[in-house]
Amino acid sequence: MAEVAAALLERAARRDAELEELRALRVALQAVPPAALRARLGEHHLGALFALLSANDREQVSACVSILERLLQALDPLYVIQNLREELQKGLCHPEDSVKILTIAQVGRIVEDPGAVTEILNSPELLRQIINCIGGEKIAVAKEAIKSLSRIAQTQEGLEALFVSSLLSDLRNVMATSDIVRYRVYELIVEISSVSAESLNYCANSGLISELIGELTGEDVLVRATCIEMVTSLAHTPQGRQYLAQQGVIDKISNIILGAESDPFSSFYLPGFVKFFGNLAVVDSPQQICERYPVFMEKVFEMAESQDPTMIGVAVDTLGILGSNVEGKQVLQKTRSRFQNLLSKIGHQAKNAPTELRLRCLDAISSLLYLPPEQQTEDLLRMTESWFTSLSSQPLELFRSISTQPFPDLHCGALRVFTAIANQPWAQKLMLHSPGFVEYVVDRSVEPDKASKDAKYELVKALVNSKTIAEIFGNQYYLRLRAYLQEGPYYVKAVSTTAVEGAE
Repeated sequence: MAEVAAALLERAARRDAELEELRALRVALQAVPPAALRARLGEHHLGALFALLSANDREQVSACVSILERLLQALDPLYVIQNLREELQKGLCHPEDSVKILTIAQVGRIVEDPGAVTEILNSPELLRQIINCIGGEKIAVAKEAIKSLSRIAQTQEGLEALFVSSLLSDLRNVMATSDIVRYRVYELIVEISSVSAESLNYCANSGLISELIGELTGEDVLVRATCIEMVTSLAHTPQGRQYLAQQGVIDKISNIILGAESDPFSSFYLPGFVKFFGNLAVVDSPQQICERYPVFMEKVFEMAESQDPTMIGVAVDTLGILGSNVEGKQVLQKTRSRFQNLLSKIGHQAKNAPTELRLRCLDAISSLLYLPPEQQTEDLLRMTESWFTSLSSQPLELFRSISTQPFPDLHCGALRVFTAIANQPWAQKLMLHSPGFVEYVVDRSVEPDKASKDAKYELVKALVNSKTIAEIFGNQYYLRLRAYLQEGPYYVKAVSTTAVEGAE
């Protein structure tokens, strides 16, 4: 018994000495430049440290991870994959999350290196381990694995490796882990599909996109709500939109919106479906989308006119997206009095709703009212002026009152509305004739924080850069604004003080 105790004590002493050495090494490495590390490091040094990761001692593993992070960053990615392939494979299936994160970070470096990425393609077992990481509990590890596989798939060889080999079965196996993991794989597939038409073809031929679409149009309302976000991302690319149109997916989404009236659970998925069409309209053609799918516009108006704050918020966001370009603005203008009445409600919400909805209203108003200088025709300027006056009986005062409230987000939101209209002559005249408005614009003392100072500076910049500002505001105000712009957003006027002898 005494011998066993002695052996245990000796082992504990060795462990403590080892830990002390590791701690000392960790501190010493902080002072060593990367070039010096590269010159002195040998494969055996790294191998010994990786070997220590297998110990059932969390403190030792933590110390080794810190050291390896520093050492591996100093090495060329090609060297890492050529000499530490086996260690990387073991690291990806290590029970400690810190080791997995360390290893997957190195994989990330390797796949970003054109010379090193081909080495991973020749390592099916390592690729298999990366795929398995998608199913890990630690979201940071899963995200890094998705990012690495997405980067690998940016070459023809990478697409072949993932989709025309046994690795496709590994992807399917990891999908079976849980609903959450299945959606992670769909996220990966959408990312890869977004790279090119060829990438999308590989993903489509794998059958995984069809499965995503099947879940989107299935009966489970919660699954629909999750899948529509990924399908919306897919629609951001031309090849994605073409695929969705060819497969009849856009028509199916339109029909689901149409049938939402009779579905008591439609509130779960309807916001995402409406956002899908809003994003589709902006990247495609607002006029064509709204004409082909009239149910979309009708649903947006219904939601905006409802009493449900969630639905109002989604509708306001969508109107802001739709009206962010001139074609979208013209589509909204064609609805005439219905949109004008809706603007009055949005103005009311911007003043009286809960803070989050007020912010969304302010952002949508900024998007709807902004007109680039090259698109400022008389008709469009008349349109934005009429929209502005529809928001409230005294819209300029409405936003000015919001901008003076002691809430930085609302303050900046109101300033962004002023910035959106600052280059339009009708708005400049309103500002000039509003008592004290120009003084408010050049008053730095009312901006309490960096975000507010930046927002005010953007407003001043928009005014100064307008071709009509000098004529409308007059030389005196124009020069004050230009001085503000030249001084920058954080300028503080120096105050001189005189010391008086004998003063306390």
